[in-house]
Amino acid sequence: METAPMAPMDYIQILKRRKWSLLLPAVIVFLIAVVVALALPSIYMSTSTILIEEQDIPADFVMTMVTSYVEQRLQSINQRMMSFTKLSEIIQRFDLYPELRDKLTSEEIVEKMKEDTVLEPVSTEVVDRRTGRPSAATIAFTLSYQGKNPNTVQQVANVLTSLFLSENLQVRETQAKETAAFLESEMEKIKDKLADLEARVAKFKNEHINELPELLQLNLQSLDRIEREETLAKEQLRNLNERKIYYQSQLAGIEPYLETEEDMVSQRRLEELKVELVHLTKTFSDEYPDVRKARAEIKDLEKQLTAAGATRKANKKPPDNPAYINLAAQLTNAQADIKLIQHQIKELDLSATEFRRRIAATPDVEEAYNALLAERNNTQAKFDDLMRKHMEAGVAQGLEKEQKGERFTLIDPARLPQKPFKPNRLAIMLIGLVLGIGAGIGFAAIREFSDDAVRNPDQLELATKFPVLAGIPPIITQKDLVRRRWKRLALATGTIGIIVAGIAVFHFMVMDLNIFWAKLMRRLLI
Repeated sequence: METAPMAPMDYIQILKRRKWSLLLPAVIVFLIAVVVALALPSIYMSTSTILIEEQDIPADFVMTMVTSYVEQRLQSINQRMMSFTKLSEIIQRFDLYPELRDKLTSEEIVEKMKEDTVLEPVSTEVVDRRTGRPSAATIAFTLSYQGKNPNTVQQVANVLTSLFLSENLQVRETQAKETAAFLESEMEKIKDKLADLEARVAKFKNEHINELPELLQLNLQSLDRIEREETLAKEQLRNLNERKIYYQSQLAGIEPYLETEEDMVSQRRLEELKVELVHLTKTFSDEYPDVRKARAEIKDLEKQLTAAGATRKANKKPPDNPAYINLAAQLTNAQADIKLIQHQIKELDLSATEFRRRIAATPDVEEAYNALLAERNNTQAKFDDLMRKHMEAGVAQGLEKEQKGERFTLIDPARLPQKPFKPNRLAIMLIGLVLGIGAGIGFAAIREFSDDAVRNPDQLELATKFPVLAGIPPIITQKDLVRRRWKRLALATGTIGIIVAGIAVFHFMVMDLNIFWAKLMRRLLI
């Protein structure tokens, strides 16, 4: 069926026709919202505000041992504080959640308390001293607890705040103490290691005392000196050998024994005969009698002199020729000097070999020695650093004991809540009213658009394509009038009831009417 465009009067007719379809769902939904808002228990919240104060003494003078960020430390303390044991003690102490003990386990009740406890940091924009750029910094935080009983909520919030503050002090003192103890134990380990390295260095120096790097220059100078001495000794040996050869050649031409008178006569006769033989051989041949006689006599004299010398040697008498004795003594001295020089050269050669070995071994010894020294120096530097840090840790520990470091200060303790923070009954009722109106409009629209009834001549003419000849007006009977009066009475009664209920809700849930009236009058008078 085709539909004609709707005019404003058509919408008014629909409202009149579907007023109950519009009102009943709206009232029902609104009443449900009112019941829900009134049925929900009141939840109160008590909040403590804690300020994070920086340490009193500048960090340039005393460095704290607590190096974690504030946000990280807050979460860490929160996890410690929210342990099962501590929350269970608080639950038993204040008899929390009695209605849940028969329904939930202890772990679930503790989880419920964790959900009711809220930790929120308070941040602000500050300028970073190192970078000069603005950044967010946590300067405080709030700790809240919510529950049904305002007195209990306040007490639990105060207990949680006290636990948080004490836990922070304990954590900072413990961390400072553990840091100092750790540094002390590490310092003792490094001290033992340093003593061991000192012993190893001393042992290494004793084992390689002549190959140490600092003795390299001395070894080189000693080797150079020994080589020069060895060169001089070899030159002396060469000279002595020449002298030895000279003395030996001189001794070979000198008789060790002095000649007798007879030997001297025979020697002179031998020399004369040799001269005479030379003259004879120039004049006569070898077969000439005088030549033969001279040669025979020379031969006899030589045999006689040789036999006499052999006889003196066979008797093993010491030489008595002063010239021979002098040359023999000089030869003996030269031979002794040669042996001495040869021994010196041997000793010098051994010393040079030893110094060459030291010089050759110095690079390897230097590498191992430097490695030991580097390890010793690094360990010493680490020990000095640990000593400095241990002293700083001791000062920081005193800083925490005196509570001069960063600390949490309670600036706003938990107060007794005067009114619940949830549920927001007014918001629930307003939402119920909006939903009710929407439900009423939707229900009325569904009924209207699903109804095929023809309600005016135009719709009939449009539906049948025939003109309308006449119309019969509505016939209102006495019974219809009575029904209409009852409907109006019910509407008036419902309206009055809703107004009374709204006033009661406002009085009990929003503001006391006497207070509201006083404020209203004060406003009007002003």
